[in-house]
Amino acid sequence: MADGGTREEIAAEMRRTAYQKKAVARMTTNEVLDFAIEFFKERGYRAGRTGRPNQAFVMGGKEGALPRVTGEIKVQSDVGKARVTMVTMDATGAMLGQAMEAFHKALRSKRTT
Repeated sequence: MADGGTREEIAAEMRRTAYQKKAVARMTTNEVLDFAIEFFKERGYRAGRTGRPNQAFVMGGKEGALPRVTGEIKVQSDVGKARVTMVTMDATGAMLGQAMEAFHKALRSKRTT
């Protein structure tokens, strides 16, 4: 590959740095997506809504063996009896995974306030 990493090395790095979690939010779908986009832009990532409803993307540059890191946030509203918003977070990359974990914690802290 152009960056020096083989496909196997990149695949191993993706498995090693994968971050996948779910969280419950007491905000609307749009509030969660807007919060996520702002959160990641403040940390230097490109973020915005995808062409699919209730989804946002996060993109960054080279991290370790990965030539580019990506993340995705999916939101589903009115889940369960309490009608909460379910947030699914998925990211690959060591630094992006840490940022996604920080977003998860920030989302949970908003739930308690």
